[in-house]
Amino acid sequence: MAKKVAVEGSLTNVSEALRQKGYDVVDLKSAADAENCECCVITGVDSNVMGMADTSTKAPVIEANGLSADEVCQQVESRMQ
Repeated sequence: MAKKVAVEGSLTNVSEALRQKGYDVVDLKSAADAENCECCVITGVDSNVMGMADTSTKAPVIEANGLSADEVCQQVESRMQ
């Protein structure tokens, strides 16, 4: 069974790279989308807005800002081991 990863919608290159590596990628639009995912990838653009950093998942969250798709894949793989 493929490991499920939630990826923010604007990160299409990351979604495609993860799919090629065999991950089950779901579009991260709301907190509910992160349920039952083993990892989440966000852009990081909206992180900690107004000093609020609420998380709705216990899964690792990777901020993709400034990283290539390959670098994000490497982080996903290392955090899911």
